[in-house]
Amino acid sequence: MRKTNITISVELDENHIPEKITWNAEDGGVKDNETKATMISVWDDKTMEALRIDLWTKDMPVDHMKRFFHQIFISLGQTYQRATGEDDVAEWIEQMAEEFADKSAIKM
Repeated sequence: MRKTNITISVELDENHIPEKITWNAEDGGVKDNETKATMISVWDDKTMEALRIDLWTKDMPVDHMKRFFHQIFISLGQTYQRATGEDDVAEWIEQMAEEFADKSAIKM
């Protein structure tokens, strides 16, 4: 069995607020890439719930955060379609993403 690692490093200020986030995925050619935000979800099969880590640096602009959310919503629709084959629900998620873009005034 082969094993690989994806790592995320977070540098915090004196108030424990993220100042710098870097990530590595060596199999994917990613080494010490800096990012302003990350959202990680994992499925806990015992409790039947999603567990999350949501981090962003204090200098992440709000308009970038809105774009980040929009792209996550689009990705959720695509992932849902691949995982379930339910095109109608996946399309609804993508429509919701576009409504979010309109309501949050994202400039595309």
